[in-house]
Amino acid sequence: MAKRELTAEELKAQARDAADEVGRHARRAADEASEAYESAKEHGADLYETAREKGAEFVETARRRGAEYAEAVREQGHEYAGRARDEARRLYRQGQRRAQDVAVHAEEYYDEFSGMVRRNPAQALGIAAGVGFLLGLIVARR
Repeated sequence: MAKRELTAEELKAQARDAADEVGRHARRAADEASEAYESAKEHGADLYETAREKGAEFVETARRRGAEYAEAVREQGHEYAGRARDEARRLYRQGQRRAQDVAVHAEEYYDEFSGMVRRNPAQALGIAAGVGFLLGLIVARR
């Protein structure tokens, strides 16, 4: 079997055919890549739009809930302030009553003490001198 030698023209034709085949494959691959790119681009745009919409919904929900919480806190603050105000008034009135009671008792004891001093002036003077002496000792030690 003898091998037949190809002529230059046949080699050129085979090379052209091979180049054409490679070109067709390259064009087909480029077209497929272009289609895949466009599909990915559209899918990416869809994903971006979905994410943007979800983000906007999230922001709106967060804003609405924040406003609701702020209103609830404001209402509770007013309620607690009212309670605190009422309690402060109650304590103030109670303090006034107790101060009046103490003033009445102090006045009674003063009247009692004044009466005792008037009945026993010498004894009162002696007690006052003794108390003064003891206070002097206490102060002198310091």
